[in-house]
Amino acid sequence: QEGVVGGKDLSNYGRYNFRFNSEHKLYKDVVTIGQNLSFAYVDKNGIGVGNQYNNALRSAFQVSPLLPMYDSNGNYFDTTNSTEPWIAGTANPYALMEYTNQNESNNQKLLGNVYLQIEPIKNLTFKTTLGLDYYVSEGHSYTPKYQLSIYANTAFDKVNQNMSKNKSITWDNLVSYKFNAAENHHFETMVGTSFINYDATSVEVTNADSVFNDLEHAWIDNTTNKDGAKIAIKGKKEENKLMSYFGRLNYNYKETYLLNATIRADGSSKFAPGNQWGYFPSVSGGWIASNEDFLRDSKVFNFLKLRASWGQVGNQSIRSFQYLALIKSNNTNYNFGNEEGVLTPGAYPQNISNTNVKWETSEQIDLGLDARFLNNALNVTFDVYQKTNKNWLVLAPILATAGADAPFINGGDVVNKGVELSLNYQNKIGDFNYSISANGAYNKNEVGKIPTVDGLIHGLNNELYDNAGEFYRAENGQPLGYFWGYKTGGVFQNQAQIDNYKSANGVVLQPNAAPGDIIYVNTNGDDKIDATDKTNIGNPNPDFTYGFSLSASYKAFDFSLMANGVAGNQLVQSYRNQAGAYGNYTSAILDRWHGEGSSNTIPRVTEDNRNFTQFSDLYVQNGDFLRISTVTLGFDLAKLKQSKPFFASQFRVYFSVLNLYTFTKYNGMDPEIGFGSSNDDQKFSSGVDVGYYPRPRTFMLGLNVKL
Repeated sequence: QEGVVGGKDLSNYGRYNFRFNSEHKLYKDVVTIGQNLSFAYVDKNGIGVGNQYNNALRSAFQVSPLLPMYDSNGNYFDTTNSTEPWIAGTANPYALMEYTNQNESNNQKLLGNVYLQIEPIKNLTFKTTLGLDYYVSEGHSYTPKYQLSIYANTAFDKVNQNMSKNKSITWDNLVSYKFNAAENHHFETMVGTSFINYDATSVEVTNADSVFNDLEHAWIDNTTNKDGAKIAIKGKKEENKLMSYFGRLNYNYKETYLLNATIRADGSSKFAPGNQWGYFPSVSGGWIASNEDFLRDSKVFNFLKLRASWGQVGNQSIRSFQYLALIKSNNTNYNFGNEEGVLTPGAYPQNISNTNVKWETSEQIDLGLDARFLNNALNVTFDVYQKTNKNWLVLAPILATAGADAPFINGGDVVNKGVELSLNYQNKIGDFNYSISANGAYNKNEVGKIPTVDGLIHGLNNELYDNAGEFYRAENGQPLGYFWGYKTGGVFQNQAQIDNYKSANGVVLQPNAAPGDIIYVNTNGDDKIDATDKTNIGNPNPDFTYGFSLSASYKAFDFSLMANGVAGNQLVQSYRNQAGAYGNYTSAILDRWHGEGSSNTIPRVTEDNRNFTQFSDLYVQNGDFLRISTVTLGFDLAKLKQSKPFFASQFRVYFSVLNLYTFTKYNGMDPEIGFGSSNDDQKFSSGVDVGYYPRPRTFMLGLNVKL
């Protein structure tokens, strides 16, 4: 499949799949053996997206439209020697995409298991399963020597070659037994163990001076450079193990009173001895009230079940051996004698260790009901829940002077409270069958018990745009990853308004402002506008998520529609860099302030106006959307009345459109984004559009045949 951006030379994806499953029963069904096997081969090349660096789409959004494509010789335009301020320092985004995205990679994934199940007596079952998840990836890339701007250039070509291997072996053992005690007491028990052994290795080499100047021959063997400064070699090995013991008891009385209890013990090599084991119980109960005599003949309820549950699960999602101070070897600038700046091999601590880090625990309480009405045509499911992530695994906030990477700590709690509702109605009128489904959820998110002096986990710098400060954070009493910046109060319309914008003590708060500049809100009420006025200016976590679907059929025709959306969240656009004096903008910039009364939302746009360069709610947009995700129309020839039987039980031709339309006020390419920080360990950042690969609208014509 050819990619939407980059064309067939820079963006392609091919996938080949194989699957084989089998099961065999032996010795009068006492013994069952089987296997599940799948293999996938993926061959691809693509453009860089995902953060503000090496992002071809982000560059295209930002560059000035006045930048020439080619110079007088037909080569890509080089802005290095340009005297025009609106293009100085910028680079042709198309040329940059072509030069920096010449790559190929392939991966192979083998996923399978074999199992043996024995039932020596009725209802007593033992099952053992041995599984393998094996993944191999290899790739190479070529970057030619180029000069597009003072920032976008390379002094020599580069060839990169990389390989990685990941292997996970799983061994599960389960014993289950079903039995009855007296007539109406039914029990199901299960005990088991699970063992997972994971290991991964990778190697990556970069060198220069390729004999050939193309991707086809971009292999390390074809490079001739001997200068160590141009050679980069990386390799690593990672391994971890997980051992689990668990048990479960199910009980029901007359299929009316239900009870489930589970206990699980997990031991992980990712934690230090003494903290490797976590214990996670859970219990749930249900009452099928419609089985009671007083509701058995109800004209309202066809089915009614009330339920409640409480449980804990563990999370160990950190890198291996974080309780140790890992040693890293690299070329580091040490000064020996009179010679300075010589690249000398050395070793140093990569991270600060923390032997006290332990399992994160997710604890959830849920109350709910399931009901059916109108002769089972209407199904209703309702839940009220509270989920608390305790001992949150997060990187500790440390100073850069620590000289090593931050350690993982158990950094507080994250609480989510909410309700969920799901409705489904299905019926028929003659040959017309239809179904309507809808679901919605409300969720409130809040952080607490962060064990730092200021109750904060700080976000990273330089994530939003070059030289940007912190703009997201986790703080006690606030939503996770909320946007932190200045609130604005409109635009100064005249000098008198500037002079009258004073503190309670009569001090002019923005004495250097000019008409057309942004008004910053003095949130703390002191005599100046500074960093202490920064506050919560947006929440990336939606208050509401919802969806609905419609399906209908009439004789040989069928139709379906699916939609989903969110409401109550905000997004930040990284590539609309307000701090860039000459960057590109959307047509919204035409509504800028250009005289008294002309605008109270977008400030004046001049070369020397730096008033709005601080991160503020100018960057924050409404993230609500409703997406019509799938529409399908089908026609089944086999359902037509015919004088002779059709050769197939189904011969359905269908036409589908994916990503048909999105209703939103967001002016970016897609409001449904899932940004996480460029640092994989800071996963609480979200809602930031850095220029993502566009979601395509896909048209599909297909055929389903059943003989």
